[in-house]
Amino acid sequence: MIRPVRPEEADELGALTVAAYTALPGHVEEPDYEAELADVATRAAVADVLVAIDGDGTVLGGVTFVPDGDNPLAEHEIAGASTIRMLAVAGHAQGQGVGEALVRACIERARDVGSQHIVLHSTPWMQAAHRLYERLGFARRPDLDWTPVPDIPLLGFSLDL
Repeated sequence: MIRPVRPEEADELGALTVAAYTALPGHVEEPDYEAELADVATRAAVADVLVAIDGDGTVLGGVTFVPDGDNPLAEHEIAGASTIRMLAVAGHAQGQGVGEALVRACIERARDVGSQHIVLHSTPWMQAAHRLYERLGFARRPDLDWTPVPDIPLLGFSLDL
């Protein structure tokens, strides 16, 4: 089940997100960004943070959906575009469709708010996520690439709706 994160799940999702990012081969330690990943409550105050929950209520993953470019969490200035950020799936749940369900929920939300595009950024070492994005129709957008801090290049992707 995909639904908005509840306040009591914020710390759990934050820890899961940091664990998922730092476990990736090639991960570059960036304490400020890791603190941002962990701070689900702040993200949820300005954007839609969604969680994937199993039948027992266990948090399996999460994602931040940013509805438009005016939002403080947007990483672009593209008119009519929503953003997907901070997608993470617990290690034990990877490969089971959790990430895909979260991305599909973001696509649905983007359509609901009238977005024409969805933009996201991903590090080069997030290869499984890249395959997922391509499978769902996202196109690689080198013109959206940027490097927010040294040694952490971000690769741009977009989906036209």
